[in-house]
Amino acid sequence: MYSAGSNIVGKFTQSVRRIVQDVKDEGTASGQTKEEVIETNERLRAVRIRLEESYDTAKKSLITLMTKYTESKSTRNVFQRYNLLKAMIKDVIRLETQYWTLVEIPKQEKQETVPSFVLRACGIVEKSQKSGEGVKSTAKIAEEDEKKRERIDRLCDMTTAQIEAENTQMTNDLYRLLKKYTGLRNLIRELKVEYVNSKVYPIFPRYNILKDLIKDIMHHQEYMEVCHEVDAV
Repeated sequence: MYSAGSNIVGKFTQSVRRIVQDVKDEGTASGQTKEEVIETNERLRAVRIRLEESYDTAKKSLITLMTKYTESKSTRNVFQRYNLLKAMIKDVIRLETQYWTLVEIPKQEKQETVPSFVLRACGIVEKSQKSGEGVKSTAKIAEEDEKKRERIDRLCDMTTAQIEAENTQMTNDLYRLLKKYTGLRNLIRELKVEYVNSKVYPIFPRYNILKDLIKDIMHHQEYMEVCHEVDAV
């Protein structure tokens, strides 16, 4: 009797838990289903990884530019340093021609909300990622599929509201990353334009122009805000 009673209590407890879970999963603030919030979670995660790659590439290229510029000060010969300045700038602006290295991010419309802008940016990043992807090995595909299953299993154990809360945090984090990346991307784009425009000048005016181009970036707010970031080991 005791065993049967315990069994009934156990089943009742499980039923209550399922009911509570169902109540929690009845809906979210956005009105999305659990499948939809899981899909959004996957999209945000994938785009963040892709964008972080482009962000790190842009940031490191500019930091390297500043390092090379500082080192070039020890070169006393003006002609030699002039060639060094040209070379170090070209190393950076070359990224502008590599569409698979730096993704293009649209401007946020005035009336556009953060979630809407982030999802629109996600669509653009996803398209650029597909066009720049190489051929993956069978082992790599299997590894990615396994990791995806693990992520989906984790999300399935969460309530819809919990996943949406995580998505909100990921959206805000991605928004900040988009803003920082766009700032650096604009610096590189402007550097390319100014570098090309400087070609009309002879060496001595241009020598000073190239130095000023680099120093302008060095003191630009967009660069100063990220140049001291510590990369994860």
